[in-house]
Amino acid sequence: MPFKSFPIALTIAGSDSGGGAGIQADLKTFASLGVHGTTAITCLTAQNPKSVIRIQAAKPEIVRQQIEAVFAELKPAAVKTGMLFSADIIRAVAEFWQSGKRPPLIVDPVMVSTSGAKLLKDSAIRVLKTELLPHATLITPNLDEAEILVGEKLSSIEDLRSAAKKINAEFGCAALVKGGHLRGGKEAVDIFFDGKTELLLSAPFVKGVSTHGTGCTYSAAITAYLASGKDLPTAVSKAKSYITEAIAQSVKARTHFVLNSFWR
Repeated sequence: MPFKSFPIALTIAGSDSGGGAGIQADLKTFASLGVHGTTAITCLTAQNPKSVIRIQAAKPEIVRQQIEAVFAELKPAAVKTGMLFSADIIRAVAEFWQSGKRPPLIVDPVMVSTSGAKLLKDSAIRVLKTELLPHATLITPNLDEAEILVGEKLSSIEDLRSAAKKINAEFGCAALVKGGHLRGGKEAVDIFFDGKTELLLSAPFVKGVSTHGTGCTYSAAITAYLASGKDLPTAVSKAKSYITEAIAQSVKARTHFVLNSFWR
């Protein structure tokens, strides 16, 4: 009997001890979409859905070695980054991408947690912009992260569209600017732009659900669809539908909502 073959994806991110975001969310998403997940862990965190209590960063050398170990025997078809935390870790990832032909790289520029904890040092933002984003296929900032990247306040869908175009022009990668934090709207609107194709992706807000790890899950779904052979606009569109349903069909873990990565 022939064995089934799964595509492979890699997530380079932090560990969430509460299981809702980070490496844990990425692996659940990969598994739900029929993709074998591999990891390079950048940080250990002591956290739960309410707060991030402590962060302990890995040494850049072990982050690089984890990536090298995966590529040596389980070469991924697509890669995403999440929490990178420091300039040295970002530089370790960027240097690996400089050293040869690499698969598509999705950068989720994790800067602040849902609970408000800083997950990217201020000194690392410049390195992210100058050394990692030039290697990215797509960057997926939320509203606050996009404002940092373009240096402007964003308060409308037209602002999202402008920010996506500016990010594409400055860094040469596609942008998915997520507008879920825009005030006053009835829908969660995201803008995708890759220099040629522009997509406006919208879905109704799910009322009464407070979720953790949506950005991680969204970018992981994009990565999984890319690893499965979808082109970038298709992967982004399908991931929008995926995260919308994962939120709408959330489940409870004690008193906290948890995204339902296995709703399919």
